[in-house]
Amino acid sequence: MQLKGKVWKFGRDIDTDAIIPARYLNTADPVELAKHVMEDADKDFASKVQTGDVIVAGANFGCGSSREHAPIAIKAAEVGAIVASSFARIFYRNAFNIGLPIFESPEAVEHIKEGDVVEIDTSTGLISNLTTGSQYHAKPIPPFMEELINSGGLIQWTRNKLGIAA
Repeated sequence: MQLKGKVWKFGRDIDTDAIIPARYLNTADPVELAKHVMEDADKDFASKVQTGDVIVAGANFGCGSSREHAPIAIKAAEVGAIVASSFARIFYRNAFNIGLPIFESPEAVEHIKEGDVVEIDTSTGLISNLTTGSQYHAKPIPPFMEELINSGGLIQWTRNKLGIAA
């Protein structure tokens, strides 16, 4: 699968409270959560981000609590993918469980700038900066995890396997 979008750049240690502040956790509605995504890191992010855009961030993205609201808010905002130097372990798993593609590439994070346009090949892990012509490598998404993403997450993947309508 190919993903393409404009980059929004964030620093390191972006925790789940910066992704979706606790004051909005009185709802589980993805559309409502998307209205406040990244609000404590960039108050205008939700109004600026476009479908398919890519978050690029430093190390330890998604640290903090284990709440699934954080990757759900990002996916509901229609962010196409996240590239980070590293991810908090629980965020990493939650992202795949809800069908949000994420990639680890410290080199890409170091060189990609906000506003650049990138293209990511999920099967090879190749990240191409279409603005500069540079290319970077991330671990490709394992086939099973790519199945989860293509299905829309673990729940939908399970429904598909069991032949259960959504």
